[in-house]
Amino acid sequence: MGVGLRRSGRRGRDDLPLSADINVTSLVDVAFTLLVIFIITAPILQGGVEVAIPQGPVQPLTATDDLFIVTITREGKVFLEDTEVPLQELERSFAQLVEAGQIKQVYVKGDSLAPYGPVLKVVATAARAGVLPGLVGEPEPRPARRR
Repeated sequence: MGVGLRRSGRRGRDDLPLSADINVTSLVDVAFTLLVIFIITAPILQGGVEVAIPQGPVQPLTATDDLFIVTITREGKVFLEDTEVPLQELERSFAQLVEAGQIKQVYVKGDSLAPYGPVLKVVATAARAGVLPGLVGEPEPRPARRR
């Protein structure tokens, strides 16, 4: 009788084998899932309208808080940041943005095949509104040095 009570109370040391293995399968699954999510969402977070910017001898833009980009696509569509604005409403939209104090300088990012008319209209409208316009270009590739 005493032997049966002893076994039913606490387990002995021989009953539970020690295991020093750590199962990291679920950790690796979570890490790969987060990696895939990051790879998919990173291009989306870039924002802006995608255009083929012409190359030229330009200085890189410095990131400032009041950076405002107007994009002109190859079809001649004008975007204030990410919002498409018809050319007829451009002047009114610019005036509203300037009055609200949201922009002090405008960067015009035109596609290399964009028609000249919309580009000129954006630059002239920005200048009339009292905003300093600037053109965005891609730096030219540096020639390889020969030794």
